Amino acid sequence: MRAIWKGAVSFGLVSIGVKLYSATEEKDIRFHQVHREDGGRIRYKRTCSVCGEEVTYDDIAKGYDIGGGEMVILTDEDFADLPLTSSRAIDVLEFVPAEQVDPILYNKAYFLEPEGTAAKPYVLLRDALIDSERVAIVKVALRQREQLATLRVREGVLLLNTMLWPDEIRTPDFGFLDEDLKVRPPELAMASSLIDSMTGEFEPDVFTDDYRAALQEVIDAKVEGREVVQPEEAEEAPAAAVDLMAALKASVERAKAARGEPAARGGGGGGGEPTPISSARSAQKAAEKKAAKAPAKKTAAKKTAEKKAAEPAKKTAAKKTTAKKAEPAKKTTARKAAPRKSA
Repeated sequence: MRAIWKGAVSFGLVSIGVKLYSATEEKDIRFHQVHREDGGRIRYKRTCSVCGEEVTYDDIAKGYDIGGGEMVILTDEDFADLPLTSSRAIDVLEFVPAEQVDPILYNKAYFLEPEGTAAKPYVLLRDALIDSERVAIVKVALRQREQLATLRVREGVLLLNTMLWPDEIRTPDFGFLDEDLKVRPPELAMASSLIDSMTGEFEPDVFTDDYRAALQEVIDAKVEGREVVQPEEAEEAPAAAVDLMAALKASVERAKAARGEPAARGGGGGGGEPTPISSARSAQKAAEKKAAKAPAKKTAAKKTAEKKAAEPAKKTAAKKTTAKKAEPAKKTTARKAAPRKSA
C-alpha cells in the first residue's frame, strides 16, 4: 500500500505522527472505450467552449456558476488562503459510544500507521479506545476539504472513517408515510418468526459477487479463445403475494428447510399445541382432502342419476317383452275358435 497523506493525530497535548492509507478498494472490472472496428482507444480533448482552443491542465481553474451565464473563477491562491487549521492534523474533538453514530454518515475508510517514534503513543490511544468502548470524533482536512470523521480500532489498527455532514443527508419524503397503514398482530408475529428463522452470524466471506465472477469468466474465455460457458440462470423472484399472511408462513417454512430444520408438525398425536404454521398446513390438507372427495361424490351422484334414468327404460322394455309373449296365446285361442265356426 502507498500512503496518501501524512500528518498527526492531536490527542490533548499528545501528538501522534501517522500515515494514511486507503482501507478499501473497488473490485469492479473496468473497461476502456474503444473503436469497435479496430479497438483503438477513444481520446477526449479538453477544449474551451468560448474560444474552441485545447486547454492544458496548467490553464484550468475552478469556476462557480452563479446563474445567468456568470462564472466566478477561483485560483489555487484563493484556496490556499482558506482557514483549514487541520490541514495536517487529525484533531480529536470528543469520545462517544459507537452506537450513537448513524452508519448512514460513514463515507470512506482509511488505515492509520504510526510514523517514526510514534508507535508508543499510537498503541496507547488504540488500547484506550478499546478499554473505553468509545470512538473518537475528529476533524481532518483531506483534498482541500474539511471533513468530520471517527477513529476506531479494527484488527489492532486505528481506522479513520470520514463522514458526511448532517446537511448532506437527505430527508425521506414518500407518500406511504402519510398513509394510515395498520399491521395486524398475527402478521407482526409471523414476520418476527420469519426474522428468527433467518437469523445467523454475519460472515461476509460467504457472500460473493456472482456477476463479477461471471464477467471475468467471459473475459478469460475471450483471451484464451475458448467457448464461453453460459452461467446458470438466477432463480426468478416470486410474484407479489396477494395473501401476506400466507406468504409469511411459506417464507418461514422455506427458511427452515434451507437450514435443514424439521418441518413444523400439527398438534394432533404429538401432544404439542399446534403452531400457526402447522394449523395452516392442516387447513391446507383438509382443503385438499375435501377437494379430492368432491369428484368422488359427483361421480357417485352421476351413477345414481344414470341408474334412475335407466329404470323407466327397463320397465318399458319389460312391458314390451310381456306384450310380445302374450301374442302367440291370442293366436292359439283364435285357431281353436275357428273350427267351431265351420261346424
